[in-house]
Amino acid sequence: MSIIDGSNLVVGRAASVIAKRLIQGEKIEIVNAEKMIFTGRKENLLEKYTTRRELGEKGNPHKGPKYSRMPDRIVKRAVRGMVPWKTSTGKKAFKNFRAHIGTPEEFEKAKTEKIETAVNKKQKGFLTVEQLSKNLGAKW
Repeated sequence: MSIIDGSNLVVGRAASVIAKRLIQGEKIEIVNAEKMIFTGRKENLLEKYTTRRELGEKGNPHKGPKYSRMPDRIVKRAVRGMVPWKTSTGKKAFKNFRAHIGTPEEFEKAKTEKIETAVNKKQKGFLTVEQLSKNLGAKW
């Protein structure tokens, strides 16, 4: 089982690496999922996610698509988009993935790893998942 520290990682880049490792059969847990980032202009990102969140379902309101406000679920949705989750191998792989807000007590002393290809090197022009979820109305 791998424990990945999500602070200062770009969500899309990290999700693609994690998806490949999940398909190979590895179990992965992400800690500090709220500290992961989206690159781009803040206004554009907020507009994209608020419109996605506020879109009404056509027909039955109990059916999807449903987008979460919580930061761990936003990251989980990004990883799900890169795993073929409708197939049996994808479902099996996706069950081996968990994202956590902060660091749970069971992982505080465990050694975490970083995905070097997903580290944010820009000093500006990004939005953390925590800021995004708070703007969407999440409370945790």
